[in-house]
Amino acid sequence: MNHFQWSSMSPVRRRYFLRLFGRVLILAACAVVCAVCPQQYDILYGWQFFKKPSIMHILWLIWMADMAVQLLPVRSQIPLGSQKLFKLRFIPIREKFSRRALRQYIISTTRSAFWVLLLWTALIAVIGVLYYAGILNRTALFMISVVFYVCDLICVLIWCPFRLIMKNRCCTTCRIFNWDHLMMFTPMLFVDSFYSWSLLGVAIAVWIVWESCIMLFPERFWEQTNTALRCSECTDKLCTQYCQKLRKERKTP
Repeated sequence: MNHFQWSSMSPVRRRYFLRLFGRVLILAACAVVCAVCPQQYDILYGWQFFKKPSIMHILWLIWMADMAVQLLPVRSQIPLGSQKLFKLRFIPIREKFSRRALRQYIISTTRSAFWVLLLWTALIAVIGVLYYAGILNRTALFMISVVFYVCDLICVLIWCPFRLIMKNRCCTTCRIFNWDHLMMFTPMLFVDSFYSWSLLGVAIAVWIVWESCIMLFPERFWEQTNTALRCSECTDKLCTQYCQKLRKERKTP
């Protein structure tokens, strides 16, 4: 990536690349801790969270802060794709729209989201079988969650396999944008500790709020009813590769 490409990126996309770099460093640090100081992972047992401070507590705070932001309406710094559930980021269209078309859109995207959930559940089930078979241990489950932590931003910035199912234009219009932490922490479903329970519990709360808003305020999630989601209004330019593809398609006669 040369200087021109970096300088031409939107502030949000640059910030996300820096976050990706930070997450890669966290993954590397967790791997080193696993090899050099494995006792740090004792926090994954029962109530060891409250016994003594550790490096793992810092990561717990980072993850909790990330999820807290998803539950709060923020006008800047956070991508619209994650914040579109809030009225603060809703710009209603002036003309009338078809309630039937909106309902059909929600049904269609929810059906696609169901398939993503089904596939992810199957993946987690396989991980669970490997854990109970003794092939994976608690530390391995934690490391899988950290790998998913890195993959989350790879999906946003580079390539997202879920787009093959969801058929969404970009992250801004993604139906499952705020599913990230729920998907990230599900490998720790099998770890009976306060560390895993607290992270997974808050992730479930974020998911419930997101899904509830889709059902209660569907107009905030469709670009035909929320002007803020349209390409012409986009300020994030987070998924640049998709934006460029769309521009090229529009120029093609």
